[in-house]
Parts: sequence; structure tokens; C-alpha cells
Amino acid sequence: MVHSTESADRKVALALMAHPDDAEITCAGTLIRMVESGWEVHIASVTAGDCGALTGSPAEVSAIRIAEGTGAAESVGMKFHCLGQPDGRVVYDRETLQETIDLFRQIAPTLVITMPMSDYHADHEITGQLGRAASFVYAAPNASQLPLVDGSAVPHLYYCDGHSGEDRLGNPVEPTTCIEITEQLDRKTKMLSCHASQRDWLKAHNRIDEYLSAMRDYGTQRGGQCGVEAAEVFVQHRGHGHPNDDVLAKMFPLKT
Repeated sequence: MVHSTESADRKVALALMAHPDDAEITCAGTLIRMVESGWEVHIASVTAGDCGALTGSPAEVSAIRIAEGTGAAESVGMKFHCLGQPDGRVVYDRETLQETIDLFRQIAPTLVITMPMSDYHADHEITGQLGRAASFVYAAPNASQLPLVDGSAVPHLYYCDGHSGEDRLGNPVEPTTCIEITEQLDRKTKMLSCHASQRDWLKAHNRIDEYLSAMRDYGTQRGGQCGVEAAEVFVQHRGHGHPNDDVLAKMFPLKT
């Protein structure tokens, strides 16, 4: 396994999310900024979101949602991937972890954003566990049968914001990192609008009617807390073995 300093010239980011629209809700503004700064950016969804519809078979819903995720990512120069695990039933087991490691092995990210390990949705929490584990081990030669990409290393790791800025018990998330997305908010909104299948579903199941405006309102709420117009916030993983310099904050310092 190589050290992070050996991969400093590689700029490859991966957002490992649970569902096809999670990145657009939580971190797409930051990802857009990374594309603008010359990064190769990937969005990966652990599930195809096959439970996120009122009608249609799992296969039909999956096809729709994968197409929406692909369209959203490609509209801003990113790549979309889906592991195809069952929506609402993501588990942390050896098979799912190996699939995640194999995805990391192919992409070889130098920066990873994944989901908080305490959030309202269990799929989000388990995705966070998968992201943490795969980040740490994917560059070990024996972790996968896939070849190692030159420069593979333990990446910078961040957890995105919890729903409404809270953990699973309603306690506030305390961010380590705040990224302004004022200039990216409209493009983030257009990305989220690609997920047209979700409006009726969220209105019926989650009692969220204004899908796009709710995202924008929360972005401006977080922005106000950070002293800017709109923002996304993160918690950096700084445990042993991971880089602990806040590379996102260094790339995109707040201009208040």
C-alpha cells in the first residue's frame, strides 16, 4: 500500500452514496467545484433505489433511477456507477464489502465522500460503513483480484451531512468542513431535477412536496451558519491511517 504523498498528483474523487439522488441532495455542489478544479469525479450508488416508487416492478424502477442518476452525473461531467444492492435492505457483509472494494479498486479515489454512519436511514449508515472500510483497504494488494491502479492509496475521507443536519437520534451534526456552493447551487438543482421519479414518491412516503426547493432552502440554511449564501458541510474522518489535513477546506476556503 502506498502513502497518500505518492498519489498527490492524482485528483480523483468518489461520492459513495446509498441511493441515486443522495449525492445531489448532500454534496453535488462540492463535486461540481471539484470538476471545475480539474478533478475526475465519480458518483456511485450502492442501491438503484428500487423501493423509491409508488408503482413499477423493482427492475422497472431500477432502470428509471439508474438512467436518472447517469443523466444527472453526466450533465456536469461526472461518471455514475451502481452496485445494485436492494433498496432498503443494504447490509454490511463480505459480499457487499468486496463489491465496494472492487469499485474502489477500479476508480482508485484520492478523496472519498460517503454517508454519515448515524442518520435517519439505515441504508445511509451502512453505506458509510462500506465507504470507510473500502477506503482503508482497497489499495492493499490482496484486497481484490483486480489490478492496482498506480497511485492507489488511502484517500481523504469525508462524511456528508445528516438529514436536516441531525443524526439518527435527532442530535445536531457538528461539521468539520464548510464548502460554499453559492455559484453551484443552480447546477446542483438541475442535477436533482433529473431525478423526476422521486417527487411523487417523496410526497407520499416522506411528506416532502417541494423536492428542489427543500434542498435549496437547506443549502442556504447551512450557508447562513457558515457565513455565506449557500453551503454544504462535512465531517472529516481523521482516524489512524487516513490523511487528516482538510484538503477540501484548503481547496475551497471560505471567503466571508
